[in-house]
Amino acid sequence: MRRSNNWISILLSFSLLATFVSSQQPQLGSARVLFQTNYGDIEFGFYPTVAPKTVDHIYKLVRMGCYNTNHFFRVDKGFVAQVADVIGGRQAPLNEEQREEAEKTVVGEFSNVKHKRGILSMGRFDDPDSAGSSFSILLGDAPHLDGQYAVFGKLTKGDETLRKLEQLPTHTEGIFIMPTERITILSTYFYGEPLSLSLSSSPNATLETCDRERTILKRRLAASAIEVERQRMKCLP
Repeated sequence: MRRSNNWISILLSFSLLATFVSSQQPQLGSARVLFQTNYGDIEFGFYPTVAPKTVDHIYKLVRMGCYNTNHFFRVDKGFVAQVADVIGGRQAPLNEEQREEAEKTVVGEFSNVKHKRGILSMGRFDDPDSAGSSFSILLGDAPHLDGQYAVFGKLTKGDETLRKLEQLPTHTEGIFIMPTERITILSTYFYGEPLSLSLSSSPNATLETCDRERTILKRRLAASAIEVERQRMKCLP
């Protein structure tokens, strides 16, 4: 009888451990991407252990500047804010190298990660391996998407910007609810390695965060200097 009780205790322990593990969110990688829009900033990180091929593809597009002048073509309050495919979505033309990368698709890396507010999920056509450069930021829970669309990251800052987008006037085109005003991604910034796990639990996390923010600030200042010089050359003799 005592031996039977021991087995029951062991089985219960394993069951509780399995429940705990399954409930844990995957760990974000150390890389961060910042989208500056005309309604505010949006920052997100990646899940390299969940969708490594997708993460590598999207981060490469970001590093190449493919999302600059692109836009959020869809804002469905409580559901998704969707970034357009960079082919056709950008105001600026793609160069040959950008277009070559943007035309690639990635295999559907479907997982058990739940579609909840703040999650980043790839857009695709009926073909499960047709994801390209369009992706959605979840504005609410969408369990019907679980296991059907590839989750690859999560919002880290900018929920207040998403709430602004949800308040914009919209119109319906086919199955899409779209903003009446263009939500432009003015510029993008990035730092870190996409396939490296976050060191947020390290004692040096605060120092790393400061270094990353300093890197972003330097890039912003450099971009501002270029724009000032461009305007000077355009407007002054």
